[in-house]
Amino acid sequence: MSLKMFSLEGKTALVTGANTGLGQGICTAYAEAGAKVIGVARRSCQETADKIAAFSGSFTEIIADLSDSSAIPHIVEAAGKACGRVDILVNNAGIIKRCDAADVTMADWDAVININEKMVFFLCQAFAREWIADKRGGKIINIASMLSYQGGVRVPAYTASKSAIMGITRALANEWAAHGINVNAIAPGYMATNNTENLRKDDQRSDEILSRIPAGRWGTPEDITGAAVFLASDASAYVHGFTLAVDGGWLAR
Repeated sequence: MSLKMFSLEGKTALVTGANTGLGQGICTAYAEAGAKVIGVARRSCQETADKIAAFSGSFTEIIADLSDSSAIPHIVEAAGKACGRVDILVNNAGIIKRCDAADVTMADWDAVININEKMVFFLCQAFAREWIADKRGGKIINIASMLSYQGGVRVPAYTASKSAIMGITRALANEWAAHGINVNAIAPGYMATNNTENLRKDDQRSDEILSRIPAGRWGTPEDITGAAVFLASDASAYVHGFTLAVDGGWLAR
């Protein structure tokens, strides 16, 4: 086996939620693997750009509101103008709102579902339409969650959205594998990102979580990069519709 299978040379990858956390880690890894990287976020991706510039990688920023699906044509057009054809799409952007299920508002429910589920599906659709038309295939990696498998506590909208991501990933793989499009997902465990900052600050809750993780630590953005590169590369050419857990052993417990 040649390690060239894992190279992303000559590819262009678009990653949402690219300004911080897992998205930033994936962008950096893709650039290191040789891809041109387009980062999409509602705020500046300058920190990500600086990390990639440090090793002379390629990074382009697109500012867009990922809570509004009307931004999709702008994202597709801007990506095409910046780098030509997009070969890899990573749907990473997401939000979480913690609240007792009895107190969830419709506004908060819609906010989570719009970003975590609706935007994901329609971004997949937008790029897949181009890939089906030009018959050159592509790679889609959706970021799922441990709560794609479990119910969680005080995050019903997030759980619903991440359960949907696993289902959407399977459904799209069924339709698009024949067109050379690989649709897969990554389910991160408890990662040290903005979304878990409050949990990590709560010593009791953090200790409870750590006691449940066989690896004994919170994950980092770097922990997810190997899986992300694998699923974006030729090494995963026959992998379709699978959700890969990167969780420190959480699901095995």
